[in-house]
Amino acid sequence: MNRVALTIAGLTLREATRRRVLMALAVLTVVLLALSGWGFSRFAAESGGTLTSGEARLTASILLNLVMFGYSLIAALGTAFLAGPTLSGETESGIALAVLARPIRRSSFLLGKWLGLVAFGSGYVTLAGLAQVVVVGLTVDYWPPEPVAALALLAGQTVVLLTLAVLLSTVISPMASGVVAVGLFCTTWVAGVVGGIGAALDNDAVARVGTVSRVLLPTDGLWRGAMHAFQDPSALLQFGGADGQAFPFLSVAPLTPAYLAWTALWVAMVWGLAAVSFVRRDL
Repeated sequence: MNRVALTIAGLTLREATRRRVLMALAVLTVVLLALSGWGFSRFAAESGGTLTSGEARLTASILLNLVMFGYSLIAALGTAFLAGPTLSGETESGIALAVLARPIRRSSFLLGKWLGLVAFGSGYVTLAGLAQVVVVGLTVDYWPPEPVAALALLAGQTVVLLTLAVLLSTVISPMASGVVAVGLFCTTWVAGVVGGIGAALDNDAVARVGTVSRVLLPTDGLWRGAMHAFQDPSALLQFGGADGQAFPFLSVAPLTPAYLAWTALWVAMVWGLAAVSFVRRDL
């Protein structure tokens, strides 16, 4: 990795922290932490005499997955709408042309932008998710079985969506790239829920919808892997094993090494397409 890309990455990260999107993310995170902390504390206070310890852990596990989906959605919205203006906006305003007039390769410029955005997006979702895990642990005494793996998968989900947003920003307007990226993110999640219902009903055709969507865009696959790492191990037994696939905030199995490898390959291929598109783009 050359110095130019690292320098641009640092500048991009600094620029991202100065944009209003950082303030919006901070406000949304604080609000969600406060609301979830209050909700979990009320749950702990009111369920002390009505639920067994196992039932309380199970409920806390499912609620944690629900709240973490909120962070996942916030990260998707923030980073997708940040990627477009950062790259496409600078291209349209002429800032990128002024920088690239110097002996700087376009691929290095794009790599630097991507690295800066990845550092910002993955850093946000990791810190926010860690804060939520701490809040849950302090209020209801529930700690996920694999918090590090879960947070890493959430960060990976952000990287996937950012890479897609960067590709889109090289061919369409900044606003459109954010809308399309978030739209595909939500569509893939819905397709995963539909596929889970199909699997629970032993309908292979419907189940295939979720499988195909997770291959085409790995965000939902990574999210399901994160849910499995957050949830209590007894959750699947309580929901009937494979039948739990119909529940949107329950994951029946961890991710396989093959799927993780495919995700890394997907990111590399999409970034390569973005580089080709940006190099050929008329500035």
